[in-house]
Amino acid sequence: MASNSRARGRRTGASRSLASRAVLLALVVGVAVFAVQGGEWGTSDLFRQQERLARLRHDLDSLKRDVDSLARYRKALETDVVLQEKIAREEFGMVRGDHELLYRFTDPDAPARATRPSRKP
Repeated sequence: MASNSRARGRRTGASRSLASRAVLLALVVGVAVFAVQGGEWGTSDLFRQQERLARLRHDLDSLKRDVDSLARYRKALETDVVLQEKIAREEFGMVRGDHELLYRFTDPDAPARATRPSRKP
């Protein structure tokens, strides 16, 4: 009988040792997962921040191209006589030369704009 109780004691001791190892392993795995994903700034946050940075860099490049394009247009607007004339014709209805006549029709009920200084009697 003594040998049976010793054998049972070994089994329960081995099962306790196995259970404690399993708990220890689960604890180590839990700590490792928390170290990688846990806390305020986890690994998934790092990946999201990298994606956001890539998007912002793309947007910045697009905006730089727009600014460069507008700077070229501004310079052309200041120096290119042909562009200036084109805009004057399209936007303001201006004409050039002696061969063209400009007729302006205004609404008589509209308030008159003061284009000339008024004369006092």
